[in-house]
Amino acid sequence: MIQVTIHQTDSYIHGFEMSGHADFAEHGQDLVCAGASAVSFGAVNAIMELTGIEPDIEQADSGFLKIAFPENMDKKTDEQVQLLVRAMIISLETIEHEYADFIKITFTA
Repeated sequence: MIQVTIHQTDSYIHGFEMSGHADFAEHGQDLVCAGASAVSFGAVNAIMELTGIEPDIEQADSGFLKIAFPENMDKKTDEQVQLLVRAMIISLETIEHEYADFIKITFTA
């Protein structure tokens, strides 16, 4: 199962982690894994390209991704990052709704 953990305080998102494998289908055929990966990597790439920030990124071949956003962003950049990461969460929640046995999203403080 893919585990997605959103790190937030109140409604402010500081970063997120993804780990695990969906095991929905064989490697290379797993739509859940491909969808979750595309959404998360697309969001991180969009955040970097559109805002110019460099989040702290940890990644491993085992299916692990950890993103932490900088704390010292100006108000406009911060709002843009929050909007883009919320769009990512909505997309992941859509996948979770259809494939709840293969992906789980949790929110932590």
